[in-house]
Amino acid sequence: MAMATPHHRCYKITQLPYFSLYSHRESNHQMSDTTTFHKFDVFLSFRGLDTRRNLISFLYNELIRRNIRTFKDDKELERGRRISPELVRAIQESRFAVVVVSVNYAASPWCLEELVKIMDFENKGSITVMPVFYGVDPCHVRRQIGLVEEQFKKHEDREDHEKVLSWRQALTNLASISGDCSWKWEDDSKMVDEITDKISKRLMIDTTRSNGSDLVGIDAHMKALHRLLDLNSKKTVRVIGIWARGGNGRSALAKFVYQNICQHFESHCFLESVKRISQDRQMSHLHEEFMIRIQGECLSKLRLKNQKVLLVADDVNKLEQLDALAEDFNCFGPGSIVIITTQDKQLLISSGIKLVYEVELLRFQKVRGLFRQLAFKERDVSAAFELALYRAANVAMEWLGCLRGRSG
Repeated sequence: MAMATPHHRCYKITQLPYFSLYSHRESNHQMSDTTTFHKFDVFLSFRGLDTRRNLISFLYNELIRRNIRTFKDDKELERGRRISPELVRAIQESRFAVVVVSVNYAASPWCLEELVKIMDFENKGSITVMPVFYGVDPCHVRRQIGLVEEQFKKHEDREDHEKVLSWRQALTNLASISGDCSWKWEDDSKMVDEITDKISKRLMIDTTRSNGSDLVGIDAHMKALHRLLDLNSKKTVRVIGIWARGGNGRSALAKFVYQNICQHFESHCFLESVKRISQDRQMSHLHEEFMIRIQGECLSKLRLKNQKVLLVADDVNKLEQLDALAEDFNCFGPGSIVIITTQDKQLLISSGIKLVYEVELLRFQKVRGLFRQLAFKERDVSAAFELALYRAANVAMEWLGCLRGRSG
C-alpha cells in the first residue's frame, strides 16, 4: 500500500486507569442526553439586525471550523406568525442553545417567541442554554429596565397580555443564567474563542459517554496519545492506529482526540464508520466523502499538499479502505496526522502502521471479581453459577466496552 512512511517508535504505558462504567446516578439533564436524538450540537438564537454580520458570522464560522454541528436560521418571523414546527424541532434536537441578547433582541417578537421555546426545553433538561450579552447589561435584561422596559411597553400595546408575560418570564430566566458579556472582551474574536472552547470541551465530555457510560481516566490516556501524536512535529504525515477488539470506547476515544486537537490544523475531517460508508460501494466513494466532510481552508486536493491536515478514519475494516484513503493523505503537508481506528489489529500490521495505541478489554478475572464484589459477599460460588458468571462477564465486556489503554 502506498502510504506515507510511519515512524517506528513504540511506547510502553503501564497501569493506565481503566475506561470504566459511568455512574448511573445522573442528573435529569445528563440522562436526557442519552434519550434525546441530537441532530445539532448548537442552536444559535440572535437578532439578525444587530449581530448577523459581525458576532454571529464569526461564531458560526468558528463552530463549523471545529466540526461542531450548528443550526442558524437567517429568517425573521413576521408579526402574527407562529414559529414553524421545523424550527421547534431544531431546538429540541440541539445539545446547546447559544442565545445572543443584543440591543434590539427584546424588541423582536420572533426572538422572544424562539426564546420561550428554548427555555421550555431548558426547563425539561433537554438542552443547555448559554447566554451571551452583546452590548447590553445582563442586569438590565434580568430586571427589564432601561431600553428593555421601553421595548416591552411597545409589546404590551400590540400583543396579547399572556404572551407578553411569557416573553418576560423567559427573558428573566435566561438572564439568571451565568453567561458571557461582550464588555469583558477586547474584541469579538476573543469572545468567540471562549464560547467555542466551552462548547468544544462540553462536547468532548459528551462524546466519551455512550448510553450512560463514561471513559474514566481519559486524561491519562490523552497524555499517552499526545506522545504518539507529537503535535509540534514538522515532519511528513504521521499515521497512528487505535485498536480495540470491540465496544464503543475506540470510537469515543478517537472522537475525543479529534475534538481536542483539530484546532491545531488548517483542515480536518472525522470520517465516522468508514466500514459503513464503503459498504457495497466503490472505494472511490471514500474520497468523495472525505472531500465533502473536510472542514477548514481546503478547496481542492491540490491545496492539501501544502496544508497541515488532521484526518480521523473511524472503524476501518479493510485494507482497500486504507489504500483509498492513502491516495488522499499521502499528499498532506508537513505536520499532518492520520488516525485510523479498527478492531482488526492485523490490518494495522499489514499496512505497516507502527504507531498503535491499544485499547484492551478488561481481563475476565477483573470483570468477574467486579461481579462478585457487587453481587455477593461470599467467595464460594457454585460451578454452574460460575459458568453463568463467565458468560455474563464476556457479554458485559462487549456490551459495555469496559476498556483500558496501553500503547505498544
